[in-house]
Amino acid sequence: MKGKLMWLSLCLCLCMIALSGCGQPQSAMPQERQSAEPQSQPASYRTVMEVEDWGPAITKVIVDLGQTAQKGAVDTDTFRVHVVRTEARPNTKLMGQAKGDREVTRAYISDENGNQADEGNYATLEMEIGPDVSLGSPINYSRTTSLNGWVECAYTITQRKDIPAQSGLISGLVADQPAGEIKVLLDDFTVSEGTYDGIDMKYAGYTPAQSGKRPLIIWLNGAGEGGKDGLLPIAGNKAVNFASEEIQAYFGGAYVLAPQAPTMWMDGKTGFGDGTSIYEDALMELIQAYVAAHPGIDTDRIYLGGDSNGGYMTMLLARDHTGYFAAAFPTCEALRDTLIMEQDIQTLKDLPIWFIAAKTDTTVPVDEFVVPTYNRLVAAGARDVHLSLYEKVVDQTGLYTQKDGAPYEYYGHWSWIYVYNNDPADVIDGKTVTLMEWLAGR
Repeated sequence: MKGKLMWLSLCLCLCMIALSGCGQPQSAMPQERQSAEPQSQPASYRTVMEVEDWGPAITKVIVDLGQTAQKGAVDTDTFRVHVVRTEARPNTKLMGQAKGDREVTRAYISDENGNQADEGNYATLEMEIGPDVSLGSPINYSRTTSLNGWVECAYTITQRKDIPAQSGLISGLVADQPAGEIKVLLDDFTVSEGTYDGIDMKYAGYTPAQSGKRPLIIWLNGAGEGGKDGLLPIAGNKAVNFASEEIQAYFGGAYVLAPQAPTMWMDGKTGFGDGTSIYEDALMELIQAYVAAHPGIDTDRIYLGGDSNGGYMTMLLARDHTGYFAAAFPTCEALRDTLIMEQDIQTLKDLPIWFIAAKTDTTVPVDEFVVPTYNRLVAAGARDVHLSLYEKVVDQTGLYTQKDGAPYEYYGHWSWIYVYNNDPADVIDGKTVTLMEWLAGR
């Protein structure tokens, strides 16, 4: 009986030890669970914005790992990338998706600017983009104002797989603290503002690295890129590409000036698109002030272009200040031919002009705008007038297709895509010459 009591006492003691954790720290079990489920570690990220044929896109996020990792330490499954897009303008509906996960297409260790490296403290995640991938877009079009505007894009990048690093594993990162943005090519421009003919206007300007006298390319924005932002005229579509190495090479370096219409260049003195503009005098004053402030500009080589609403203003300035410009390249221009007088044709016929448009343009039908104007100039004896009239506007990159495999087709009004990619070409004196080659020779 005594032995039986001793055995029962021993069992009771063992049970109490098991229940109380006797003989080990009270926190041992919770610590083991924390090890299996690490707590989130806050981290920062930077976004990279690039302007594509259809407009701007956030193409990459750069995550600060806080430690040094080696090449190959991350892959496309290491992080989940979630974005929330917010439109701040009143009475403006956000077009496309408001939130969702971005598809990561490529991941690599990099430096803080997203350059791939053998080792580094950052992971760069490239994401799916495309003309129909709205989650990647940092702008939104307002049907209320007919203007594009920037939207807030808040990212949360959550680590899903451990990352081997020099001092151990990196785990549990949640990067939701924005640390700036890299705007490819856009960062090479300076946004300025001034008052011209009593009107406040902003403009984006690019200065080439090359010294000596250099030409000036002026680009006038379309309707959606007006306002008081200063950057949208070169970011709303790919006008920023005038500062790319490829296009700059044709000129040996060129200045670029992109003034922004406070509303629309087509706001006329008696009505919309009446053949005048309330901004014409202010714009010309801005251009002249910019040229005066940059003595490196060759005043004999000032080239004027613009798309749609900007093509309209291109035609007005070419008509009213013909001698100031060396050449003009109006694109899907919106100055109706019936508003161009015969005396205007006689003035314009001596100015080198290259028109660009597409037959599928329903916004400014070519038979009512560019085609009859071009024909009248030819009939008047214009010796250096050209027309690139495309059947339609399709993808230039080879990356995007229709369901049937044909190149992706954009709206017919978007013929400016061809200009930014220097696609227009004509046979001049027996030689095929592109638009930029032609401009550089004027």
